Amino acid sequence: MAVCDGERALRLKRETMAIPVLRAAMISHSQSQQLIHSLSAINETAKRRKTVVFSSSFSELNPLIRSEVSFCVGTCLIPHPKKVVANSNPIELKPLHIKPFPCFVNTGGEDAFFVSNYNGGVIAVADGVSGYATFFSGSCTVEDSKTKKKKPPEYRSFNYDSHFWAEEDVDPSLFPRELLANASNFIEDEEVNYDPQILIRKAHAATSSTGSATVSIVAMLEKNGTLRIANVGDCGLKLIRNGHVVFSTSPQEHYFDCPFQLSSERAGQTYLDAAVCNVELMEGDTIVMGSDGLFDNVFDHEIVQTIVKYKDVAETAKSLANLASSHALDSNFDSPYSLEARSRGFKPPLWKKILGMKLTGGKLDDITVIVGQVVSS
Repeated sequence: MAVCDGERALRLKRETMAIPVLRAAMISHSQSQQLIHSLSAINETAKRRKTVVFSSSFSELNPLIRSEVSFCVGTCLIPHPKKVVANSNPIELKPLHIKPFPCFVNTGGEDAFFVSNYNGGVIAVADGVSGYATFFSGSCTVEDSKTKKKKPPEYRSFNYDSHFWAEEDVDPSLFPRELLANASNFIEDEEVNYDPQILIRKAHAATSSTGSATVSIVAMLEKNGTLRIANVGDCGLKLIRNGHVVFSTSPQEHYFDCPFQLSSERAGQTYLDAAVCNVELMEGDTIVMGSDGLFDNVFDHEIVQTIVKYKDVAETAKSLANLASSHALDSNFDSPYSLEARSRGFKPPLWKKILGMKLTGGKLDDITVIVGQVVSS
């Protein structure tokens, strides 16, 4: 994996890192790196199988007759506004090619990611779950005060809700941070054998922090262009080719706003619940990976427009993160999140109903964006 700096590419030594979201007024951290791609699949009965979910012609997919490719990667992270330290100045992470590794920031939000140049390259995003205690007290349900029966939570607003883990004196950022730190340590493990699902299993088993996280994506990249993806939860990855989104991972959830998650408790999901697939990439493709803070606030066409506008992946990642942040703060923006909420039957507050208003608004959250452009090695 090499770091992209404009049109120049610098070769990196093998290094890994896990980075949490910073607690800052705004994080305009942008980075560039070169990676490569790959991944695998498993069904609900935990029987292993591999599936090519998007492909082109045989000549494009056959590693014997296609050139090696790699990713030029840019990243950006912006924390939830209410997780920002008062009077703090914006903090920018050091570029990924600058030591020391890994780079941890203890005063961050609850998203974390790591990028590694091992083999073709490995990237991953995890989203810490603040309301995990609610999930395990009633499968993302609330208790009716009269009947004492469990029921799905009603729509309250798109405002930041209380931290259930924090109420138990648990820092929700520790679990995803340690989880990805462990993953970065296991990528060379012989048992992992470049399988993202096994990497999730070993990283989860080694994590001792109390908490939970949706491990969006672990993507392991091969030099022949195969991207191997394993996903537990509602973070996501999209593949953009020739100005169109041609592949997207699907969020895993029990129901609306209640994602699958790995946890320190027995009641959570495991690596066997991961959605796994292989995607074949070509030179010129672009992937966008991120936490739900990105995809709940930015539409596919906006992602494509941003990619077309900015040729540099670092600027693209920064622009997408800022766009997601802007939409999240706009109570009148009809976001992907509000559209999905209405489609699931959620209703606006009474005062909005009286005024004839519909349920709208972005979703305030930590925002993590990784943009990778496929280039010839």
